[in-house]
Amino acid sequence: MAAPESTLRFRVSADDTALTLGSGSLPVLATPRLLAWMEAATVDCARQLPECAADLGLTSVGTRVTLTHDRACGIGALVEVTARLVSQDGRLLQCEAQATMDDEVPIAHASITRVLVTSDRFMARLTPTSDPDGTSV
Repeated sequence: MAAPESTLRFRVSADDTALTLGSGSLPVLATPRLLAWMEAATVDCARQLPECAADLGLTSVGTRVTLTHDRACGIGALVEVTARLVSQDGRLLQCEAQATMDDEVPIAHASITRVLVTSDRFMARLTPTSDPDGTSV
């Protein structure tokens, strides 16, 4: 089986900017938004694994990220994010992701670690801080 890979495409909007998200003062693609897009691609890679696709209640959670954001993107830019699984050691997944804009101009790369977890067990271990309707406990 080939290593899982996922490519997602996004158009940068005002909602995606550092100015809007508070991570900077300019109307350019915010690093936190870019990271979220890169993580989304790694989530899609993990979903392609046989153990996740088999509906066994498994999902993956992100545990570590190393991201280099090398080039700014303005509103309207088309960003393509490609992630692939580079190794798996039991529940531990190592992914690499690259982002390009418009005409394949590289803008970022990341190493993202994910861990396979059983959804119900993972959620049961959380300490409740609010009711499902969002009110404080």
